[in-house]
Amino acid sequence: MTVTESAVTEPEAAATRAAQILSRPVELNGLTVPNRIAMAPMTRQFSPGGIPGENVASYYGRRAAAGVGLIVTEGTYIGHDSAGQTDDVPRFHGEEQLAGWAKVAEAVHAEGGTIVPQLWHIGMVRQDGEPPFADAPAVGPSGIRDSESGEVVGRAMTQADIDDVIQAFAQAAAAAERIGFDGVELHGAHGYLVDQFLWAGTNRRTDGYGGDPVARARFAAEIVAAVRESVSPEFPVIFRYSQWKQQDYRARLAETPQELEAILAPIAAAGVDVFHASTRRYWTPEFAETGSDLNLAGWTKKLTGKPTITVGSVGLDGDFLRGFRGEGAPVKSIDDLLDRLEAEEFDMVAVGRAILQDPEWAAKVLAGKFGELGAYDAEALKSLI
Repeated sequence: MTVTESAVTEPEAAATRAAQILSRPVELNGLTVPNRIAMAPMTRQFSPGGIPGENVASYYGRRAAAGVGLIVTEGTYIGHDSAGQTDDVPRFHGEEQLAGWAKVAEAVHAEGGTIVPQLWHIGMVRQDGEPPFADAPAVGPSGIRDSESGEVVGRAMTQADIDDVIQAFAQAAAAAERIGFDGVELHGAHGYLVDQFLWAGTNRRTDGYGGDPVARARFAAEIVAAVRESVSPEFPVIFRYSQWKQQDYRARLAETPQELEAILAPIAAAGVDVFHASTRRYWTPEFAETGSDLNLAGWTKKLTGKPTITVGSVGLDGDFLRGFRGEGAPVKSIDDLLDRLEAEEFDMVAVGRAILQDPEWAAKVLAGKFGELGAYDAEALKSLI
């Protein structure tokens, strides 16, 4: 008997649709990613001395083997003494650290995946006296950590500080290409250093790095330009940003699409290939008052013309911030996500907790085995499964 279209069951149709939409390759500058699924960056703290070991390589390799097209690593500290706050978060500088990362890239490539490191400086989130460099001060655009109080608790960066950090980002990017990574992601989100310059709440500068949105974007644009100069023209540069901050979940860089365009345009012009727009829930319209259902990644693509990656509670019903504080989350349908990808609102989707919980998440989704997906349990944070 010939199977007709009417004979195809609803679950079979859903599985076929998911595979068709998510399995399409995507070009990110000179990189061909085999499908539309990315692993979101998630800080894990399993790299003593900042050195990723075999357990880290296996952790990422398992996800690539299960069909994740692009892995964005956990945040890695650039080579600046004030960049980080714990000795167990990996660094992207130093001979042993980079040798460890080279093995991670090899493990992912062996399974057919692609991988980029997320390069990170936490800025004023750091507390004085914390490792890995306890003598290093907390630095930021204005020495302010809390936008509400405006209290100066660290050191405002000098031009020399700014130049040093820009150089450290560029050196890390060059190292990433040298040791075999497929691109880099620059962490400009969540209230860390680059975002502290972008956000008026923590940037009170009166020089060329503060003031209107274009001036506040100057630091980010100069980092991007230096990174672009340090790597090959075809090497993808991804820029991650967010409206919300860990210091203030309600914070916004831009209240209107026009304000957002003013911030993103100079960063895009500096050489960004892809924007990774971080939201707490990907399905939330970013500027609902305009009558548009576009999320932050959708607006970013519309305003810049660049490919975008969306992220935010994908596959789970529950805010990811609470998830990383110990709360679980049930499975949520991805039908709406598929609709948006099919409509080309954005180009890729980054999945966080669902892939952290289940290394086989991508394989199950691509095979239409939605019934095998499990709820998120925060116990998964305690090991590199």
